[in-house]
Amino acid sequence: MYAYFVKRLLLIIPTLLGITLVCFLIMQMVPGGPVEQALQRMKMAEQTEAGPGLGGAGLQAAITETEVENIKRYYGFDQPVLTRYLRWLKNLLRLDLGISYTYEKPVLEVIASRIPVSLTFGLTGLFLTYSVCIPLGIKKALKHGELYDKVSSVLVFLGYSIPSFALGLLLIVFLGGGSFLDLFPISGFVSDYFEELTIPGKILDVFHHMFLPLFCYTIGGFASLTLLMKNSLMEELNRDYIRTALAKGLTYRQAVFRHALRNALIPIATNIGMIIGVILSGSFLIETIFTIDGMGLLGYQSIVDRDYPVALGLLVISSLLMLVGRLLSDICLALVDPRIKYK
Repeated sequence: MYAYFVKRLLLIIPTLLGITLVCFLIMQMVPGGPVEQALQRMKMAEQTEAGPGLGGAGLQAAITETEVENIKRYYGFDQPVLTRYLRWLKNLLRLDLGISYTYEKPVLEVIASRIPVSLTFGLTGLFLTYSVCIPLGIKKALKHGELYDKVSSVLVFLGYSIPSFALGLLLIVFLGGGSFLDLFPISGFVSDYFEELTIPGKILDVFHHMFLPLFCYTIGGFASLTLLMKNSLMEELNRDYIRTALAKGLTYRQAVFRHALRNALIPIATNIGMIIGVILSGSFLIETIFTIDGMGLLGYQSIVDRDYPVALGLLVISSLLMLVGRLLSDICLALVDPRIKYK
């Protein structure tokens, strides 16, 4: 089994190379890149200086071929695409992701500034989701078919069916600042007077700003995780070893929590590895609605602005986390279920 995991670990390298190569080639073919944007800015500047008398043909002639070549050389587009990829890959091995076109800072510095926000939302959302869905799924399994199970299913699926961004807009209208209730702030991660607050005040201020976006961030995963917990436990309760345990004198509660629950948690435990990438990826729709500078909004803006270094940097980090997360999921499955043997 160790040989299998070593092989999986080594396979991460060619898989990551394939992902980055395909995405790099696609980004180079997308119109409106940094060269085109720079030329457009030059045309607008010259049009402003020349006034309305200079037509489009005059603007085109005003930008010389030398200036175009200098712009391409500045952004590295004077070389073939494969050469540019190999050069980017060489810098990646030295942990150099380049300079952001938009922020004019190292990409690692730009990404690092957004990680704390996404990490706070991700870890808090993960804790709340598991701490609510696991007990809820257990109780739904034990109360299957009863009124509690039916009512909770309606509420869970109601939250799941509403898109997170639509729910965010509704919460802003009815609960956010400017509404008739005005209970929660509608933008930002902290208040303007954050530095003046005490440590407990800072913690409360952060959670006050986090409530609405965090509610939208976690509500979508409630239904799937709750039903996974419920169905997994119900499947274990119908197995022969539970009937054997009851026949030997164990109470139903002891059979559930000592035997069935341990096996029912196996599918839940194996999902933890896959959540690693989700924790840092963020949600650009929610972050856009609530004006939160997280990883999701950064990724969306980098694609819209054609900020290739930032987009590729986020791609490398998210792809690596996903690949490692899949490997960790298999390891968790092997640890919690000794019947699993990888070859």
